[in-house]
Amino acid sequence: MAGSGGPPEGTPEGLPGGGEDEYRSVVFDESFVRAARLQEFSAQERMGEHARAVRSLPARHLRTGSRAVLALVVLIALAFAAAVYIGFRHPYQAPAGRRAEALRSTVIPLAPRGTVPGGTAAALFATSPAAQFRAGASGINFPMVRRTDNFSESQVITALTTVKDYLVASSLDPDVLTGRAVRPVELLLDPDQVSQFARSMSRPDDDGQHAAAGWLVRFDPAKVALADPGIRVQGTLAYSEEGSDTLEVVSDHTFTYALRPAVSGPQSAGGVSLFTVRRELHFRFDREDLRLHRLELRTSYVQAGPQACSADTTGALRPLLAGQRAESRGPAGTDPYATGRPAAALCGTLELSAHPSRAPVSSSSPGLPAPTAGSLRSHP
Repeated sequence: MAGSGGPPEGTPEGLPGGGEDEYRSVVFDESFVRAARLQEFSAQERMGEHARAVRSLPARHLRTGSRAVLALVVLIALAFAAAVYIGFRHPYQAPAGRRAEALRSTVIPLAPRGTVPGGTAAALFATSPAAQFRAGASGINFPMVRRTDNFSESQVITALTTVKDYLVASSLDPDVLTGRAVRPVELLLDPDQVSQFARSMSRPDDDGQHAAAGWLVRFDPAKVALADPGIRVQGTLAYSEEGSDTLEVVSDHTFTYALRPAVSGPQSAGGVSLFTVRRELHFRFDREDLRLHRLELRTSYVQAGPQACSADTTGALRPLLAGQRAESRGPAGTDPYATGRPAAALCGTLELSAHPSRAPVSSSSPGLPAPTAGSLRSHP
């Protein structure tokens, strides 16, 4: 083995082998020179401008640590490229959830027993059952809210808030009431119901699914105008679980409107009348609906009057105004022998107690408003 001061491959031949040689420590053989990291330029190379005295030679081998780092970087780059490629070729699709069902609606006109009473809006409200109702959205109040087994208190509040927004948009918004807008209502619906809603607005039909009054309150602006923006409201909201992933909300509210004929020019002081709409709506929410502040309207049960039993309420409600009365004939006939979809004509009688107390009446008959034909149920 070479000494501590010897070249890498031992003592060169031809030189004294004794360690006494004073120049042995500075004699370099060819193998030592090849292993050096620095190499002196030749005389000719050093004659060039700005030439350095020595140059660095590239390392012959990478260290093991550097190789591991480089391999890790390459693997990460390949994994990222593969993920991007797979993402473009096979984009992730969220699992299909439950689709919203079609709305089922029932609209029942309530016919007056005599002439529709008229007066000023203030006097009529003060002497009607709506005297204690609140004005506008303040009449739509939440019940006491608690969490359920599968929904937090904040999720329940979100559902109730969405329902209240829907009731305000569909029952109190002046643009919606007069037929100038439907977008405020549509924005709150589950996307699966939007096409049914659009069909109900553009081509309403009395088929239990496409009546406009099933979705919202709307009057014919050519015949009816709001006499007082302070619509009176009273009702209840209730909620319950329908399953581990579904929350149900039921609203039951009565809306009382002060209306007048839609004519230009001065209006008669006593030309205002009241029109009452009771809406019982069943809503359903899944977790996606709660997250996106939207709802599914499942069923809609509506009673509205005073109207004539023969009135076509599929596109808009048809109020009888002050001084008017319903014709004596009842609802359109129903033929039980006819084929095709059954079309039961529904109509009810507006109870005398629903009129303002100073209203002129033609007869008095106790009892509750009950549909005369085809009713699914009755309400107090």
